Amino acid sequence: MAGEITETGELYSPYVGLVYMFNLIVGTGALTMPKAFATAGWLVSLILLVFLGLMSFVTTTFVVEAMAAANAQLRWKRMETHKEEEDDDSSTASDSDVLTQDSYVKAEKQPILSVQRRVPPNLFEITDRVEMGQMASMFFNKVGVNLFYFCIIIYLYGDLAIYAAAVPFSLMQVTCSASGNDSCSMEADTKHNDTDRCWGPLRRVDAYRIYLAAFTLLLGPFTFFDVQKTKYLQILTSLMRWIAFTIMIVLALVRIGKGQGEGHPPLADFSGVRNLFGVCVYSFMCQHSLPSLITPVSSKRHLTHLVFLDYVLILAFYGLLSFTAIFCFRGDSLMDMYTLNFARCDVVGLAAIRFFLGLFPVFTISTNFPIIAVTLRNNWKTLFHREGGTYPWVVDRVVFPTITLVPPVLVAFCTHDLESLVGITGAYAGTGIQYVIPAFLVYLCRKDTQLAFGYGTVNKHRSPFRHTFWVGFVLLWAFSCFIFVTANIVLSETKL
Repeated sequence: MAGEITETGELYSPYVGLVYMFNLIVGTGALTMPKAFATAGWLVSLILLVFLGLMSFVTTTFVVEAMAAANAQLRWKRMETHKEEEDDDSSTASDSDVLTQDSYVKAEKQPILSVQRRVPPNLFEITDRVEMGQMASMFFNKVGVNLFYFCIIIYLYGDLAIYAAAVPFSLMQVTCSASGNDSCSMEADTKHNDTDRCWGPLRRVDAYRIYLAAFTLLLGPFTFFDVQKTKYLQILTSLMRWIAFTIMIVLALVRIGKGQGEGHPPLADFSGVRNLFGVCVYSFMCQHSLPSLITPVSSKRHLTHLVFLDYVLILAFYGLLSFTAIFCFRGDSLMDMYTLNFARCDVVGLAAIRFFLGLFPVFTISTNFPIIAVTLRNNWKTLFHREGGTYPWVVDRVVFPTITLVPPVLVAFCTHDLESLVGITGAYAGTGIQYVIPAFLVYLCRKDTQLAFGYGTVNKHRSPFRHTFWVGFVLLWAFSCFIFVTANIVLSETKL
């Protein structure tokens, strides 16, 4: 996510890319979606989910078009540099050379098509992995670049706060109960407060904070070093994720099929739309990772169709997961982290499955936390970096990691309301990354492409939503969402 041109990596087929994209999008947000569905009502939730899925698909095509435009500009610069080097090698001090150089200087101020009459057919091929930060620096002005990094940083802080709260919250729910440590004591009607006893004199909130401290001490130090997620670790976490999701869907369907479903969700409840919006935006987030995902795809001829297929499959999966949840469990009994609903003995008889589902977020999130922390730290460095300058050792190795780690841990210390954390992160920073940044990127890259290559040039990866109306519509939608969510929060606080 840092603003660089990075190595493309090993190429893979379009269908492998489809699977990778599915795995990227379907993450922690999916576990908070069932409760958001139950709160907002099934019809409103379904309509909003489909609409937000469509909007995310639109902006995904915007980012792909901007990637192709950035690749074209970089490729053209390389061609021009190579041409200049050849000209320098064969140059002689003659009057004709001076004339040629004068002509070249004049041509530099004209569209490229005046110099190069025919644009190479592969000019817009996506072969260089141009990260979003680099695209922002190519197409935005200085203020725009700073706003881009500010938005990315806020989103990553929200991500880390969600992760820092989810792991200790899951551990607290699995290991604590009102009467002891046996997870079977968590019954359908049991409602726990933070002040309930966990072990002896320790309250549940005390256990949560102990787990948070242990989580910070174990994973926090990775922020001070460079780490990356290995291929085998990614395969393992993906496998665990799909085992967990499959078990939850099957168990919920079995309970509903046996007539044991407890859920009677309302048709619509607009008081829950605020959190649902944020959760859905967060659950469709992938735009910031598209360069590393799309660039290694070996054949990009039908890229838009494959991305559309991915979104259809993701919509179907989210719908299946959420609808089985809201009809299987009562709305007031659905947990912020859906996996914890399966810690009940009347739902899952086998203790191994109960503990696997209850602790599933612990395994998967713990592997992601250091990666996101390092990404956030690097974005801080890029934001304050000055050309040719270097950071003192203390700033580089102590200050940046500290300002990366401390704020999300403090937020997690103050609250473990995962639905609100996901909702706010998605509604604000998520809106910026998923809607605002892609809309401005595609608008400005189109202008730059026309100026650089002429008005008749066609980007082979241009979005199907090529009319300027769609850019305006996305920005208007983002602004409307921002106003709605803010007004909803203010009114909710006023009532309290």
